Amino acid sequence: MRLRVLAIAGTALALLSGCGMFSRHSAQDCMERAMFFESIRSSRDGMIAVGSVVMNRVASDQYPDSVCGVVAQKNQFAPGIMSRKMNGRGLPLVQEAARSVLRGERHPLTGNAMFFHAASYRAGYDNMHYVVTTGGNAFYERRDVTRVTQPVPLPAIEGITHR
Repeated sequence: MRLRVLAIAGTALALLSGCGMFSRHSAQDCMERAMFFESIRSSRDGMIAVGSVVMNRVASDQYPDSVCGVVAQKNQFAPGIMSRKMNGRGLPLVQEAARSVLRGERHPLTGNAMFFHAASYRAGYDNMHYVVTTGGNAFYERRDVTRVTQPVPLPAIEGITHR
């Protein structure tokens, strides 16, 4: 039990320190920013899916190993994501969703997806395997062309995640 508590505390400290806990942004703030500017705050499912992609990237060797490192990475998320002001009625839902993802919640259909785009956008690549469309975004994994079985965005689905 004590080892588990130490492991959880160590993981939390690593996440927070990697996000600049002692500087400008915390992991919570960075996750909120990703959800706020990328999910259009249209659904909790969409926000949790965006957060799941961020966490998939944090776990990958191909991206920075902190939430803020991933969210602030150049040309990956909305322009000005780290500096634009967040406000509006949707902010409490964003804050709750960010807390939930940082505590371990994931959208059950995102799987290993590390990418998404607006659901209305049609990309011309043949290596995109779509896993879910929610919150106005289509989420996908990049795969070898021979392993792509869902090459077009799926119909939108909402109401899977719960507070």
